[in-house]
Amino acid sequence: MRSLLRTPSVLLRVAPGDLVRDASLVWLASGVVGVSFGAISVAGGLPVWVPVVLSLVVYAGSAQFSAVGVLLAGGGPLAAAATGLLLNTRTVAFGLAVADVLGRGRVARFLGAHLVTDETVAFALAQEDPARRRAAFWISGLGLFAVWNLGVLGGALAGGALGDTARFGLDAAFPAVLVALVLPTLRKDPAVRRAALAGAAVALAVTPLVPAGLPVLLALAGLALHGRREAAVRA
Repeated sequence: MRSLLRTPSVLLRVAPGDLVRDASLVWLASGVVGVSFGAISVAGGLPVWVPVVLSLVVYAGSAQFSAVGVLLAGGGPLAAAATGLLLNTRTVAFGLAVADVLGRGRVARFLGAHLVTDETVAFALAQEDPARRRAAFWISGLGLFAVWNLGVLGGALAGGALGDTARFGLDAAFPAVLVALVLPTLRKDPAVRRAALAGAAVALAVTPLVPAGLPVLLALAGLALHGRREAAVRA
């Protein structure tokens, strides 16, 4: 509990103004995609409460889109849940990457684990010192959670009024933001850059062969390259 109570003081020490400014780009992209998710769910025939509850409890964009896709295609709840769980296995690696950022208190770790996403992890790891990484994680994570859920609620209430959201090119928003977040780390760390390129190559190679979502999981193979190099350095 003490580690969670210390979080506000950590945020103040690192001058969070610039972190809020940078995180706002992620929030904006999240809100827009959240509106898309809510609208698609309701326009497909699901009641408003389904995307809203999914966003509060599951809180994982790709898993939510996949689960709703299965439901709208006629699949059952178990198939939808299994699809979401499979896509979310990548967050295991993300959780390990930011384990020190969450703190040691049980409450902080429980709440922080719910905020672990591609965006919060990338934003946190792009910072240079531990205090700033922790502040970046909590600032981006709490803001992202709020904006995503508000966007989903707005989209769900709008229902089919938005029409075909695919025409807005919303699917390109998150990848663009993620690339911007990870570029600083890729530039300064050759080992991370090699691992990222290896993972990207694997994902591109298997994309025509496997179902949507699996290329992202298979891209984690790039971590094996990074792990071998780290072991060699220690030896």
